[in-house]
Amino acid sequence: MRARRSWSLLLLGLLGMLLIFAFAASNIVPDSKAGDGQGGIAGYTVSNIRYDLDDTDPSKIASVSFTLDTAANEVHAAIGDGSQWYWASCTNTGGNSWSCSFSSPLPDVLPAQTLRVVAAQ
Repeated sequence: MRARRSWSLLLLGLLGMLLIFAFAASNIVPDSKAGDGQGGIAGYTVSNIRYDLDDTDPSKIASVSFTLDTAANEVHAAIGDGSQWYWASCTNTGGNSWSCSFSSPLPDVLPAQTLRVVAAQ
């Protein structure tokens, strides 16, 4: 009787393993890509910089526009006054030209010291 029980448990265990294997074999995973590589990083040249003042308060900068020397897919710009940065929302206005508008609070003209442009392909 004991041998019969052992065979039954062994058969049950094999059946369980077969079901698990059949379930695992039925999973389909789509192809994907992965990789590792390297490439040089070159900076952009920013030219034709133009600051537009706020219509209601000309002591504030409302937007800045400029041209990059090569194409970019994403651009961010900020004006620094020595104590904080004022980030602008940038949109492509055609070719390599960009316009960046500041939201409240607008940066002041007098303490503005630095224009920072961050661009990526």
